[in-house]
Parts: sequence; structure tokens; C-alpha cells
Amino acid sequence: MKSHGFTLIELMIVVIIMGLLASIAYPAYQEQVMKTRRAEGQSALLHLATAIEHYYTVNLSYSGATSPSVLGHSATSTNGHYTLTISDLSDTTYTLSATPAGAQAGDSCGVLTLNQAFVQTPTNCW
Repeated sequence: MKSHGFTLIELMIVVIIMGLLASIAYPAYQEQVMKTRRAEGQSALLHLATAIEHYYTVNLSYSGATSPSVLGHSATSTNGHYTLTISDLSDTTYTLSATPAGAQAGDSCGVLTLNQAFVQTPTNCW
């Protein structure tokens, strides 16, 4: 007599293989999500840099641009994954920072920065 279907052993082997594939794929997926969100932070920094350079063009100094709101810019990135700040502010220098927030807080790159000389740190994350 010939039976049709799968045995329990065959089914368990398939479940184990699927579990192994999922355990490999999910962390890779999470890393790609982090990279995508990091691009959001980079874009927000570049937009803020454009706004502060425009401020400098009008006022011949960076010193009055004390926060993103002074520049007419939001203090968070588009989807809220980064908080933007301005520091080390003087007449001729500034440093812009994008700090990961919410779901992005575990990003391996940490705080992204950009200064008036367009030096970007950490360099391996840009």
C-alpha cells in the first residue's frame, strides 16, 4: 500500500531549514533598514547646511543661527529618526549634528556630524 503526503520528519526538516534562513535574513534586513534611515539623517544635515549657509550669506556670520528653528528648519528629520542640533557656533564655524532617535537609536554609526568645511563624521557612514 502506497501512502501520499509528507512524514513528520520531512516536515520538521523543512521547518528547521526555514528557521535557519530566517535567522540569517532578518539581521541583514534590519541593517538595510538602518542604512536607509541613515540616508534620511544625512539628507537632513545637508538641508540644514544649506539653510545655515544661506543665513551666512545674508548676515556674514553663523553666530545668530543658534537652532534649526531660527533657520526655518525642523529640529527633526523628515520621519523623526534623527534630532538635529547646531553646536560649536561662532562667526566663521559651526557643527551640525544628527542624533539617532526612536527606532534608529541602535544605529552602529551613532551621531552624524557635518561642519562648515563640509567634514563629515563618522567617515565610514557617509
